[in-house]
Amino acid sequence: MKYFKLLKSSTLSVYGYFFFAFVYAPIFLIVIFSFNSNPVNMMIWEEFTFDWYKTIFGFTSAATESALYLDSTDRLYAAVQNSLTIALTTTFVATIFGTAIALAVARFQFRLKGFYRALMFLPMIMPDIILGIALLIFFVSVGIHLSVVTIIIGHCTFLISYVFIVVSARIADMDETLEEASADLGANGWVTFKRVTLPMISPGVIGGALLAFIISMDDLVITYFIAGVDSQTLPVFIYGMLRRGIKPEINAIATVMLLFSIIIASVGLNMRSRKS
Repeated sequence: MKYFKLLKSSTLSVYGYFFFAFVYAPIFLIVIFSFNSNPVNMMIWEEFTFDWYKTIFGFTSAATESALYLDSTDRLYAAVQNSLTIALTTTFVATIFGTAIALAVARFQFRLKGFYRALMFLPMIMPDIILGIALLIFFVSVGIHLSVVTIIIGHCTFLISYVFIVVSARIADMDETLEEASADLGANGWVTFKRVTLPMISPGVIGGALLAFIISMDDLVITYFIAGVDSQTLPVFIYGMLRRGIKPEINAIATVMLLFSIIIASVGLNMRSRKS
């Protein structure tokens, strides 16, 4: 029995190592090869360089000017600006509606409450391509021109669900007697929400907002269907570059996005798990 437990523990450990290696090795390779100076074949290492990072930030050198794959830094910056505008707007809208719905579902009793809660999970489990096609058909049918606005609407349709779930989990851990005590002391609903409820659920609200922001920034499939010709986002821009081959600048852009996503996600998870 002792040897069986040891064998089982060793097998699980090896499986865990292989699993993490399988998931993170490709990401690690992207980061490594973003510093490779070879402009033709990134899989053949030549020497360490920051040239590709200089390129995406608008600084070219003699070594990279003759092998420049990035069409225009202006297009790259326009895509980044569109992504930030969409992500910030979507986060603001999704956070307000997601938080309000979470509070309503938690505090009020109404018919089909369980069914309504299940509907809030549906946009998360629905395949992105299905949602993207459905939104495209809807916008075309009602005559809405594809633009940044349609992307914001599309992102809100599923990011509200993410905020709802994160805030709902925070509300479930909240002590309702504090709200009751506030009401007993004469505070109205707004004062109770401002002074008691919101401070207690704020880690969940901030965590949900940061999660919505990073998902909006990284979304490709849904955005690809509902983006107009003048509303290209950063993921769509990178996808367009990939269709012409894997270029050295793509690794640098992906590494910067990865670092940005890790920072935002870390802050969001920290706020989500923080206790009052």
